[in-house]
Amino acid sequence: MQDAPPPLTEPQITRRHVVNWRMPRPRLAVGRHAQRAPHQARVWLLISLPVLFFLTAPVVAILLRVSPAGLLENLNNRTVVQAISLSLTTTAITLVISMVAGTPVAYLLARYRFRGRMVLDTLIDLPMVLPPSVAGIALLVAFGRRGLFGSYLTDAGIELAFTQAAVVLAQTFVAAPFYIKAAIAGFAGVERDLEQAAQIDGAGAWQVFRYITLPLAATSLIGGAVMTWARALGEFGATIIFAGNFPGRTQTMPLAIYLGFELDLNIALTLSVLLLGTSFAVLFVVKRVLRRHL
Repeated sequence: MQDAPPPLTEPQITRRHVVNWRMPRPRLAVGRHAQRAPHQARVWLLISLPVLFFLTAPVVAILLRVSPAGLLENLNNRTVVQAISLSLTTTAITLVISMVAGTPVAYLLARYRFRGRMVLDTLIDLPMVLPPSVAGIALLVAFGRRGLFGSYLTDAGIELAFTQAAVVLAQTFVAAPFYIKAAIAGFAGVERDLEQAAQIDGAGAWQVFRYITLPLAATSLIGGAVMTWARALGEFGATIIFAGNFPGRTQTMPLAIYLGFELDLNIALTLSVLLLGTSFAVLFVVKRVLRRHL
C-alpha cells in the first residue's frame, strides 16, 4: 500500500493551486441575527439624516425655486444662450487638449520609473488642490501681458489674457489633472503579459498601444475624460481672474451665474439648474460605466 503524498509546503504551492482555491461562501444569517439587520439599518439611517438633509436641501431648494415654464423662458435669454454656447465650445477644446497632451504624460508616469517622477506627479496633482484664485493669479503672472512668458508672446503679437484662449487655458489648467490621474490608473492596470504576447506575435510598439493597451484602459480613460469635461464646465475662479467676465466673449456659465446673482436672479437660477442637472448626469453615467466594468 503506497503512502499518501506529503502535504504541500509553501514553496510547492503553484499557480494552479491558487486558481483552483475558492473562498468558502459565508453562511447566511438566520433566526434572530437576520431579523436584527433591518433594525440596525434604520438606526444608522436615523443617525445619517442630518447629514443627508444638509447635502440634499440646497439641491432641492434650487429645483423648487425654478418652474419648468420659467426655465424654458429664460433659456431664450441672450445672456444664457451666449454663456451656454461659450461653455460648450471651450470645454470641448479643453477636453481634446487634455486627452491629446495628457495621454503621453499618463503613460510615462504609469509605466516608467525615473528620477524626478514624484516631483512631476505632485506638480500634476497641484492644480487639483490649489485655490481657484491662486490658479488664476498664477496663469496671469505667467501668460499675462506683463507675465513671465506673456511679454514674449506680446512681442510676437499673441494676446492670451482676457480672451477665449485664456478661458481654455484656465479650464485646462484645473481640469486636465483629472484625466491624467485616471489615465495613469488605467494604463497601470493593463496586464503586461498581454502586451508581451502581442510583441512576441510580431506587433510593433504602436500596434500594441493601439490594439491592446488603449482598449483595456478605455474605461478609465472615458471616466477621466468625462470628469475633466465636468470640471472644466464648472470652472470659475481661475477663469474670472485670467480671462475676465465679458458677456459673449469670456463669460461662461459659472461666470454668468455670478453676474446674474447681482443683476437678474432668474438667469442665475436657470444656469444653476442646468449645471446641477449636468453634474448629476455626468456623475451617474461615470458610476454606471465604472460599475459595469469592475
